[in-house]
Amino acid sequence: MKQVVQNYKSGELAVLDVPVPGCKPGGVLVRTAYSLISTGTELMKVSEAGMSMLGKARSRPDQVAKVMQSVATNGVPATYRKVMGKLDSYTPLGYSLCGVVEQVGAGIDDVKVGDLVACAGNEHALHAELNWVPKNLYAPVPDGLAPRHAAFGTVGSIAMQGVRQGEPQLGEVALVIGLGLIGQLVVQLLVASGVRVVGADPDPVRCELAERLGAVACGNPASPAVEAAVAELTGGHGVDQVYLAAGGGSNQPVELAARLCRDRGRVVDIGKCRLDLPWNAYYEKELDVRFSRSYGPGRYDPEYELEGRDYPIGYVRWTERRNLACFLDLLARGRVDVEPLVSHIADFDDAVETYQRLKDGELKAVAVLFRYPEQKEEAGEAEAPAVAVPAVRRSGTASTPARSAKAPVRLAFVGAGNYATSMLLPHLAQRDGVELSTVVTTTALSAANAQRKFGFAEATTDLDAVLGDKSIDAVFVVTRHSSHAELTRRALLAGKTVFVEKPLALTEDELAGVLAAVEESGNDRLQVGFNRRFAPLLQEARKRFGARTGPASLRYLVNAGRLQHGSWYLQQGTEGSRFAGEGGHFIDTASWLLEADPVSVYAVATSGNEDLQVVLRYPDGSTATISYVTTGASGFPKETLDLVADGKVLRLDDFVRASLFVEGGGGPKKWVSSRLPKARDKGQNAELAAFIKAVRTGGPMPVPLESLVATTSATLAVQAGLAAGAPVTLERAR
Repeated sequence: MKQVVQNYKSGELAVLDVPVPGCKPGGVLVRTAYSLISTGTELMKVSEAGMSMLGKARSRPDQVAKVMQSVATNGVPATYRKVMGKLDSYTPLGYSLCGVVEQVGAGIDDVKVGDLVACAGNEHALHAELNWVPKNLYAPVPDGLAPRHAAFGTVGSIAMQGVRQGEPQLGEVALVIGLGLIGQLVVQLLVASGVRVVGADPDPVRCELAERLGAVACGNPASPAVEAAVAELTGGHGVDQVYLAAGGGSNQPVELAARLCRDRGRVVDIGKCRLDLPWNAYYEKELDVRFSRSYGPGRYDPEYELEGRDYPIGYVRWTERRNLACFLDLLARGRVDVEPLVSHIADFDDAVETYQRLKDGELKAVAVLFRYPEQKEEAGEAEAPAVAVPAVRRSGTASTPARSAKAPVRLAFVGAGNYATSMLLPHLAQRDGVELSTVVTTTALSAANAQRKFGFAEATTDLDAVLGDKSIDAVFVVTRHSSHAELTRRALLAGKTVFVEKPLALTEDELAGVLAAVEESGNDRLQVGFNRRFAPLLQEARKRFGARTGPASLRYLVNAGRLQHGSWYLQQGTEGSRFAGEGGHFIDTASWLLEADPVSVYAVATSGNEDLQVVLRYPDGSTATISYVTTGASGFPKETLDLVADGKVLRLDDFVRASLFVEGGGGPKKWVSSRLPKARDKGQNAELAAFIKAVRTGGPMPVPLESLVATTSATLAVQAGLAAGAPVTLERAR
């Protein structure tokens, strides 16, 4: 196997072929998927190795003291040989990784071969293809957590132990000095604990990142901005805790801590920084100075780390292993986000070059990951390398509800929020041959308001009564995203034609549940609110574009803008990501224009996952790139689209103007929509007309169910692709 090593005497870095470690009792053999470079600790070690012998001595006075003691005991010649022998040996690098259990040692019963685990330890979680890891230095990775995120487990435990030493309380204010990898994690853990955080770092990029991750304010420690922020948040009293997450030889962090900490506040040292405590400043405030020892209790105790002897939880609540498991749980639940910290992912084979770029300053990074060759096959990297597009199966004959052609189409609405009352009901209330029968909401008043405004015959909170009413022809599901799939499933089983606003489902299991209802009931009368393909301007533009003979390139810019604080769209834990909620609109539009369903999806995000780039590939070689951004200017149009193929370019400007440019034998030609419409028409009225016609006549639904399923699967694949960091294949079931 291969392993990254360094010669401390010469500074040489290498990837060596070394023997595979044995799987000893009390631990597991782990094949690495991702390992994390600690850009603080490891780079300091790499830099020290490149120093002269005098420089090494100055940087490690503790080791010099040991050498002098050895000289006194063993003499100069023996000590020299011992020191030179140790220096001129390869030493390992790395201490934080995620991988798959390849072999289980005797005495281990909490994991099995094939399980994904996060591992810790500078002797056991090395930058190597295989590592033997004792029981108390690994923890199982929760379902759904990406391996590259789980690789942060060790540094997360270090940050967590530091925060525990500070004993933060709800409502307190903390100062984090040093916003590198550990500092950024400390910020997030404090925010998750209900603490308001001020950050200090000379790097403005890191300050901006910390603010995005929850800090109230950040700035250069030498500027008055940090002091002003602390004064404002604390009423001039000073912060309750200071976390020293900085490195280097400056004493400025310790002095800043004394100046900005309140009387009897707590100062926690996490990083390796200079600690010349200004006696008067610390004495007068009676500051409580604490040290945080690495990952937590158990560190440096061989009986705990090597022999697996755990500490009783009643006496030691948070050990190394329990800290590791806790941090992984926070990651899995979205309380801590490490994706914005990932500056670079390098192939393991490029390890030496990556370290050199970091050392030279060419690669500026908060966190760098090594990706190992086997990870896609064996490490669950592709917890979703492929997303299944389930087949639509219908048992027996698909049912079409019998109704009189002259009778009005009777509709029920489940939900009456902003979208329903502004974009759907105004069109339906004015349509001949449509009767708004019943509106169902969870609160009586919202149902009453919708009844009064749009003329529903009844208002209720009883969904079962509506689904059991045989006189109702169709049900509109216009509720929050998390309820769409279940409500659609129930309405289909009740024999109703269903119009559900996007998204149809937030997970593959939810989508499978809807299709199981179709198969069980034979009822495939379903429409999802993908309205843009019905927009009159886009319909005309596609008609003028005409048939294609070659593959096309489509670019779709969605200037989504920021949401207001408190919007339920931001409740990603229950309602899915913002793109999961509305991305289907744009995928459906692209697929309709390209007249096919996508076969693969590749998604990448900026730091913080604020802006997405989604690339869809189609069977004929066509591609569609959807840029979904929230950081643009509000004055710029929300949606612009370009379709290029066969010497033609179609341009759509926010459903207000369309253009077509054509290269022909008689020279270039241009068509521009003849006049600006009175308002943006994104197709809702035409979509509803097509749906009502299908209900009235019993004819085909406006969009084939297979297409709705393909679009939903492609939307789900975006999140899977972000987690995997790789293209996701859309595999169609047969």
